[in-house]
Amino acid sequence: MIKQIVVHPGGAHKDDFLACALLVAEHGVPVLRREPSEADLADVTTAVVDVGLEWDAERMNFDHHQFPRDAEPLCALSLVLKHLGIYEEARKFCDWLEVAEYIDTRGPHDTAKWLGVERDVMSQLNSPIDITMLRRFAGAVQHEAGEPIYELMRMLGEDLLNFVRGMQRQLSYLAEATEVWEMDFGKKVLFLPRTEPMSEEGSMGMGRYVEELGLQEEVVALVYPDRRGEGYGMSRFNDDKRMEFTRVGEEEDVNFAHNKGFIAKTSATAPERLRKLVEESWVG
Repeated sequence: MIKQIVVHPGGAHKDDFLACALLVAEHGVPVLRREPSEADLADVTTAVVDVGLEWDAERMNFDHHQFPRDAEPLCALSLVLKHLGIYEEARKFCDWLEVAEYIDTRGPHDTAKWLGVERDVMSQLNSPIDITMLRRFAGAVQHEAGEPIYELMRMLGEDLLNFVRGMQRQLSYLAEATEVWEMDFGKKVLFLPRTEPMSEEGSMGMGRYVEELGLQEEVVALVYPDRRGEGYGMSRFNDDKRMEFTRVGEEEDVNFAHNKGFIAKTSATAPERLRKLVEESWVG
């Protein structure tokens, strides 16, 4: 059990902020913004983050700056996720993580090149939320329980942990509960029947599960229990515009069809009827 977190002083970045947030969520200890001492690096009850030139999870040291320039783009956040045993899952479920690793280890110019966008795009994606949180985090030498920034870090860490761990459970649930429908028009639909008990996460992760199955090019729609009623929702997979749910908007058992065509809600519950509505929504 750690007693404190030590992170470098000066400017803060997303990787050290989120790495500390995860440790705060797990341990609820103060965050000190200062250079670590040799005693800090040797003390297993002190987590040293993004400083210290050492990666040693047994001694709770999580720095990446000693890695060679051509090393895998791992940042302090990556190392803490590895320590928590959820790195591979986080890379799978958190699309932003790989980009965050690249920015911290390669810089915005090389990251833009890697993403295939202009350098200016990186600045255009900056959020005032990120800017304020990082500035306020960097602006104090210590953060403790009860203070606004600390409690925000705790919430961010808890939500990230719950999301990644919850997605692991959800994909296991989907593997047991879902069916892949072969449609008459030559494509596939992923169907989640209403189960007892239903997963707390409902239909979350169905798109990820399609990717797990390797069916991204074949699945065109998802059908799943409507959390607001007894019927089902139907939606495009990957916004495949060959599915046009306005085509069934006038059906008696269709309660809602978005005018953009990407989703519809129906009171129908019989799989045969749901398949029929999907068939009628295919424009090819």
